[in-house]
Amino acid sequence: MDPDTFRDDIGADIYWRRRMTALIGVLLVVAVVAWACSATGGPDDARERGGTAGQAPEAVPGLLPPPGATPSAGGSRTPAPGASGTAGATGASGTAVRHRRPGQACTDRQLVLSMEGQGTVYPPGIRPRFILTLVNVGKVMCTTEVGPRSLEVRITSGPDRVWSSSDCISGETDRVDRLERGVPYVRELVWDRRRSGDDCAAERVAARPGTYVAVAHAPGLRSRKAVFHLR
Repeated sequence: MDPDTFRDDIGADIYWRRRMTALIGVLLVVAVVAWACSATGGPDDARERGGTAGQAPEAVPGLLPPPGATPSAGGSRTPAPGASGTAGATGASGTAVRHRRPGQACTDRQLVLSMEGQGTVYPPGIRPRFILTLVNVGKVMCTTEVGPRSLEVRITSGPDRVWSSSDCISGETDRVDRLERGVPYVRELVWDRRRSGDDCAAERVAARPGTYVAVAHAPGLRSRKAVFHLR
């Protein structure tokens, strides 16, 4: 080599320092790349992130079914004990619905009892008259007792029980009548203006002038009050 090769403006020592600096830079780049590759993978790193490759992840409690459980198709659930899918034989309250047959005994809900007085003021010698009406409002015909002991008219004056149509009755007292739907049973009743009681042998005393109240009674039924006056 020509000894004058390094005899330029920069000098030989400067030239070799530049070469060493460039070589050191290349070695540093290679070292950084090698360190980065070793930090991105490896068995230890894989184990820290949840296990080795190919191993299934552990089940999360509460999200997966227990071992051995077999889910049914469509996600259907087993009905609770006692649950029933039939509702045609029960009503809204859960009790059995019974259909009544024609001719059975009437119930309180099937009957409406009412009474009207033929006047409000009765002069002396005029007997008060009342009209009793019993109507079947059910869906079918039913039977009920309409005798004087079961269908009673009671007259009071304040707390005083003055007269009852069931006092001291004689003869046939029981009577069962067939009530068609909407066809009323009608009875007219006349009070003789005398008091009555349990002692049928006692003399009956005439009621005094004043204000009286008449009410019709039947088992489980009661009519509105009919207020009238005796002169």
